[in-house]
Amino acid sequence: MKQRRFAPLALGLAAVLTLGLAACTPGGQSAEPGGSAGEGGASDGDYTIAIVPKDSTNPWFVRMEEGVKSFAADTGMDVYQKGPAETDATMQAQVIQDLIAQGVDAIGVVPVDPGALETVLKQAMDAGIVVVTHEGASQENTMYDIEAFNNSDYGAFIMDNLADAMGEEGVYTTMVGHVTNASHNEWADGAVAQADAEYPNMTLLEAEPRVESQDDGEVAYQAAKELLKKYPEIEGIVGTSSFDAPGVARAIEELGLTGKVFVTGTGMPAANKSILDKGLVKSLTLWDPADAGYALAALAEKILNGDEIGDGLNLGVTGYEDMQFAEGSDKVLEGNGWVVITKDNVDDYGF
Repeated sequence: MKQRRFAPLALGLAAVLTLGLAACTPGGQSAEPGGSAGEGGASDGDYTIAIVPKDSTNPWFVRMEEGVKSFAADTGMDVYQKGPAETDATMQAQVIQDLIAQGVDAIGVVPVDPGALETVLKQAMDAGIVVVTHEGASQENTMYDIEAFNNSDYGAFIMDNLADAMGEEGVYTTMVGHVTNASHNEWADGAVAQADAEYPNMTLLEAEPRVESQDDGEVAYQAAKELLKKYPEIEGIVGTSSFDAPGVARAIEELGLTGKVFVTGTGMPAANKSILDKGLVKSLTLWDPADAGYALAALAEKILNGDEIGDGLNLGVTGYEDMQFAEGSDKVLEGNGWVVITKDNVDDYGF
């Protein structure tokens, strides 16, 4: 498989580095759905792989689908994305249940709530379907989980950006899409640990150390507005969901706190250009969802082919070309795919 990086993202990498639909039964499998990874799956490599995002309308996952489609085009296999209409664990489980019934070979999932999906993912694996996840480091019923990076390191990196904006002092708090989201909480934990270790003049808001945005910009905005009114001492907020920073920035601007309160976290370039240009947010971090979608499908194919999965794994896309197992894990694979967006390079991105 050729090494690739989606073209729109490549333009900004040099600057960044300086900062630190129906599925059919696949050919060769008329009798049994899926296919055991140990047996290499379908004998002719003509697989059906379905990627299930948290929801089908979030711009983050719309971008992810571009990578899924690129993998399908590169391989000629039946690879597609199918998600629930909104970020809801029950709806996501139903999508997976439908895919099991259709007899796909592999399912790649970005779980809304890992715990809520354990039963249905076990059903998929029991049916001989390869199951892999992304942003699901705590998922038990998965063969492998891929992360664009070490989650604690990413959280520390987010905190470094917030600390820089805050002048390395002041009260801050953290925001996650859902308190059940494994990755978001790992990033937030990593951010807090970094502040504790490196920024002695920064203090976590003890009364409300973690706020939930429900992966919704309006909820993030309302939550931030209430926080900033209730706790005027807050000078910074760590965001994790791609909706957090825009929602918090809106609250900062509306309350006249630009330059006094800062937010950083994960966000999409085009969607956040205005808040970067206004200085409401100094920088945002992310990984390209298209790369993650491509890598998730590539991992599923490798398992179906019976390839060895181990340190040094190359999934054919930049940031995922030298995957390493997380410390103490034989299931979670980490890459080095994060990038930084600022007002100076936001226009270099094509999404």
